[in-house]
Amino acid sequence: MKKALISGITGQDGSYLAELLLEKGYEVHGIVRRVAFEDPVHRLWRIKHITNKIYLHAASLESYASIFNVIEEVRPNECYHLAAQSFVSYSFEDEFSTINSNINGTHYILSALKQKAPHCKFYFAASSEMFGKVKETPQDEDTPFNPRSPYGISKVAGFYLTKNYREAYGLHASSGILFNHESPRRGLEFVTRKITSHAARIKLGLEKKIRLGNIDAKRDWGHAKEYVKAMWMMLQQEKPDDYVIGTGKCHSVREFLEVAFNYLDLDPYEYLEIDETFYRPSEVMLLQANASKAKKILGWSNTISFEALIKQMVDNDLNLYKSGNIRIK
Repeated sequence: MKKALISGITGQDGSYLAELLLEKGYEVHGIVRRVAFEDPVHRLWRIKHITNKIYLHAASLESYASIFNVIEEVRPNECYHLAAQSFVSYSFEDEFSTINSNINGTHYILSALKQKAPHCKFYFAASSEMFGKVKETPQDEDTPFNPRSPYGISKVAGFYLTKNYREAYGLHASSGILFNHESPRRGLEFVTRKITSHAARIKLGLEKKIRLGNIDAKRDWGHAKEYVKAMWMMLQQEKPDDYVIGTGKCHSVREFLEVAFNYLDLDPYEYLEIDETFYRPSEVMLLQANASKAKKILGWSNTISFEALIKQMVDNDLNLYKSGNIRIK
């Protein structure tokens, strides 16, 4: 039985990936902060239905010793490094912790694998935010990086750390440059979930307004459940490599807002307030994937449409608020 280790297992992607690996017969291990065991209702809600099927280990990406000990104990066949401070706006507010934890955490895991599990296949969660102020559209594996946020900068560093360990030490280390991927499990602080949750709350009379920043920014949005399958596919290849993952279709925040509100027979512009405090200090206006390499080599493609994704998220939030079972974290 293959063993898989997932950092960030309590997050959106980690929870879907854990489910996928369990379905494929893996023994699944996850790295979580110790505080998660003290507050499982809020910290472990995405994986509560599978906690009896997986193994959780307390460790911190800020502590090399704790990461080393987990990898020494588990000796995984595959390691998926998904954990990061991933909320881009927050990375401007606390750029030091974002850069330190994201870069050091990646370095710690790679170093520990090199020492204790050198044959383990490693996946690094890179990001389309690395492209930043893009040099070309759409973006593929050869598009130059031009990050516009501390988060994007930290991901570029992690990408090159992964590449270096692959080339210098022969690790089977791959990076997935994933474009925006959402789901009902997305955190409420992200603009997509903010939109769907506010649409549900307004429909139920629990909210009167939604305040957003730049609604003309455009992104390539897909469903997280399909994107974690691409992660797994990368580690099944004989040779490690880097892959762009996205739908190839671009939509604005404005369009996301309109689909969500119109689905509930609401006019979004009756409730929308533009708040410049939500604008980024340096904005990324357009990100669009060219995932032809992943489709050709991995055989990966997406099937869930932009509209279907949004409607699924709205339905989920509507049911959560009706039941009073909404999770804040």
